[in-house]
Amino acid sequence: MSAGLEGPDLTDLGGRDWTELASNAKREEQAENELLRELLTFSLSNVGYAIPVERIREIVRVKEITPVPRVPAAVLGVIELRGEIVQVVDLRMRLDLHCADLTRKSRIVVLHGDDERVSGVLVDGVDEVLRAPEENIRPALGGTGFVSDICVRGDEFVSIIDLERALDLDGK
Repeated sequence: MSAGLEGPDLTDLGGRDWTELASNAKREEQAENELLRELLTFSLSNVGYAIPVERIREIVRVKEITPVPRVPAAVLGVIELRGEIVQVVDLRMRLDLHCADLTRKSRIVVLHGDDERVSGVLVDGVDEVLRAPEENIRPALGGTGFVSDICVRGDEFVSIIDLERALDLDGK
């Protein structure tokens, strides 16, 4: 290097080398990532809700929903998705929110079930994947509805849906 353009001596790091520093930084990043929960945030009647990302198989635009007779009112019907029949549940109806018309932002969030079944939930719009630290997740007060936890996000709250309860159409 020419005189005057020399930077700091990067070989003297107090007895440590770049490999050690990079390794430590990577471990710190992994520890930070382990303490984060990833949630898909979406809106229903202009209110923010979330579900755990690991339960989501895919998000699709609303397509023609075929009604099915003698099912609970919250079941809008079924859609065909690459040869598979997927039941679609109106999440607004399950949460006792006012019903609204479909818009260009409306989506069906296709979920993996614990019992290998696949279900879809209709939402007004998908917002983002939120990475929230565990300390921002708090149990919902009361604990009897369809909301299992609350995520504190700055000065607002996002309700985390208990999917087992919300999709248990037999238990009402």
